[in-house]
Amino acid sequence: MEEDIRQDMDEFQEYVIRKLQLKEQDADGYSTLVLAYMGDCVYELFIRTKVVNEGNMQVSKMHKKSARLVKASAQAQMVCAIMEMLTDAEKRVYKRGRNAKSVTMAKNASMMDYRMATGFEALIGYLYLSGQRERMVELICAGLEKMG
Repeated sequence: MEEDIRQDMDEFQEYVIRKLQLKEQDADGYSTLVLAYMGDCVYELFIRTKVVNEGNMQVSKMHKKSARLVKASAQAQMVCAIMEMLTDAEKRVYKRGRNAKSVTMAKNASMMDYRMATGFEALIGYLYLSGQRERMVELICAGLEKMG
């Protein structure tokens, strides 16, 4: 079954690339904040998919469940939970994201949590854009499991 899902995802990815006429890009060529921008979106989609899969409920309840996992403090906790699993290359991407100078800051987060969350998002964006989606899912699932 897992092989079927992997094949379906590969076919879907190829379809999207073809239909959107996407150019091949090297994930290393993107700025750290662009990686974080993409990682924010991908991680939120992952979390929302998980919450929706738990069954029908009011949208406001789904939003609250999702928001608890995507806020900066939760992402900072997630990256701490998976840090020992990261390769040296992944740690470099995370640190670049964490140290990136952003003009904005989340209104309900400490500066430390916000920077750690930006590093986490940059890592997720990097893994997504470089085609390492299985690794991305592995890290997110491990983090969620360790966080309870």
